[in-house]
Amino acid sequence: MTVMEKSSPQPPADTLMIAGFPVLALTRMPLVSRLLASWEQGRQRCLFFVNTNFVNQCESMRQALSDPDICLVNDGIGMDIAGWLLHRTRFPDNLNGTDLVPHLLLQLHDKQRQAALEGPRIFLLGAKPGIAFRAAATLADMGLCIVGTLNGYEESADNAGVVDAINAAGADIVLVAMGNPVQERWILDHRHQLDARWLMGVGALLDFLAGDKPRAPEWIRSCRLEWLYRLSLEPRRLFRRYTIDIGRFLIRCRRWRHQSRIES
Repeated sequence: MTVMEKSSPQPPADTLMIAGFPVLALTRMPLVSRLLASWEQGRQRCLFFVNTNFVNQCESMRQALSDPDICLVNDGIGMDIAGWLLHRTRFPDNLNGTDLVPHLLLQLHDKQRQAALEGPRIFLLGAKPGIAFRAAATLADMGLCIVGTLNGYEESADNAGVVDAINAAGADIVLVAMGNPVQERWILDHRHQLDARWLMGVGALLDFLAGDKPRAPEWIRSCRLEWLYRLSLEPRRLFRRYTIDIGRFLIRCRRWRHQSRIES
């Protein structure tokens, strides 16, 4: 082992390395508590949900995504499979963004209100035309403050203009729904230009909130089969992701494990 390798920082004890990505291995409440604490400190944090597609698509950003101000959390049964193959353990909770993000926003809203402060101002960026607007209405019905929306097409073509619009709206939180790896790249490229404290890559969340895509029934989700439900609804779009790309993901994990053993 070289001197450089010896001095390389080790991942925290509550992290599982999945194909080189440091993914937090927490249940929902400790994660929410950690993020709320960072809010009180005034730190800007980025939150990304790591599933098999994320690992395949975001390889080129792996080093940037290891930044301590970036939180990577597990999403989906594929991550449990990888956790077992690589570390002989599974993640303690399934922290998919569709469930976690609304819960987190409401927890922050309630915490702010209890302290006699205004709730967080939220900006929605991405998805097809009309989706962000309808998702904003759903979040507003939950009592949250939405200060702006832009779709992921013509309205977001000018990145400088998007950054200016978000900052002008006074957004505290930006939900970016552009899919992997576009949303991650956009956040990494523009986070230091934004005044918002939280930036989140939320994938299909806005589609679910807008009612454009249905969630799987609760019993299917509890069986960890939501991926199969989504595949049945969108077979042409998702077939490769849940077949060939799963194989690519597992090969990537195996290669990373082999390389790690050589370097150690």
